[in-house]
Amino acid sequence: MPAVPSCILDPLREEFLALLPDRVDEHPLGCHRPRIDDAVVFDKLVEALVFGCGYERLGDKTCSATTMRRRRDEWIRLGVWEQLRLKCLDAYERMIGLDLADVCVDGCITKASCGGEVAGRSPVDRAKGGVKRSQLTEGGGVPLGTVSAQANTVDHALLEPTLDELKQWQPLPPDITVHLDAGYDYRPCREALEERGLTGQIAHRGQPAPIQVDKRWVVERTNSWLNDFGKIRRCTERRRHCIDAYLALAAAIVTIRALLRAAWHLYRWDTRPRSPRIR
Repeated sequence: MPAVPSCILDPLREEFLALLPDRVDEHPLGCHRPRIDDAVVFDKLVEALVFGCGYERLGDKTCSATTMRRRRDEWIRLGVWEQLRLKCLDAYERMIGLDLADVCVDGCITKASCGGEVAGRSPVDRAKGGVKRSQLTEGGGVPLGTVSAQANTVDHALLEPTLDELKQWQPLPPDITVHLDAGYDYRPCREALEERGLTGQIAHRGQPAPIQVDKRWVVERTNSWLNDFGKIRRCTERRRHCIDAYLALAAAIVTIRALLRAAWHLYRWDTRPRSPRIR
C-alpha cells in the first residue's frame, strides 16, 4: 500500500520523472551494476517524508539507504524538488485558480532533535532543538512558499523573505490583503508591506483575535496538513537544502490533494475518486 493515495502519488511521480534530465552512462566499459529505477527511489523518499523514519528502516532489496541519500542529493543539485512544487502550483492555477487577493503568513515550530543548520533553541519546547518555517498560503490554503529558519527566530524577521515568494506570480492582483497574527504587529512588518504595495490586516497585540472571525485560519490548517508528514513534524535532517527539499515535496502533495478535492466538484474523469475526501 503506498504512503499516499495512488490518485495523488501516480500523477506526482509521473510529473517528477518528466522533470529529470536524460542520464548519459559515462562508464568506459558499461559493466557496472544496473541503476535502480528513479520511480522506485522516488516512492521510497515519499515514504521517508510521510513516515519520518530513517533511511535504513526503509532500505530493502529494491533500494538501499545509500541509494536513497545519493539520489536525493543528486535531485537537490538539479533543483527538481522546487520545480515539482511549482509545476503543481501551475496545474492548480490553470484548473482551479489561485486566490491571490487574500494571502496569509504564519510561523510554525517543529522538533529538530538531531540539530543541524536550521536548528535552534525552541521557545515552546524547553529550549530543545527546533525548526521554524514561515508559511505563505493563498486564500484557500494552498501553500505558495515556505522559508525555513531556526526555532528562536522571531516571526516578523521572516516576513520579508516569505512575501518575496509572491514574485513568482506575475502579474499580481492590484489589491492584495495579507492576513497576519499579532506576532507581526511591528513597524518593520508594516514597512515591508508598504514597500511591496500590499495591504496588511494584522491582529493587535494584547487584544483577543480569534482566527474564526478572520481569513487567517487557512494558514493554520495548512500548517496542520504539513505537520502530518513525519519528516517535517520531527525533522532529522541536518542540512538546509535537504529540509527545503522535503518541504517542497510536502507542499506538492498538499497542492495535488487540494487540486483533486476542488476538481471533484468541477470535472469528471474516468479515474475520479468516489468521494472528495482524499486523505
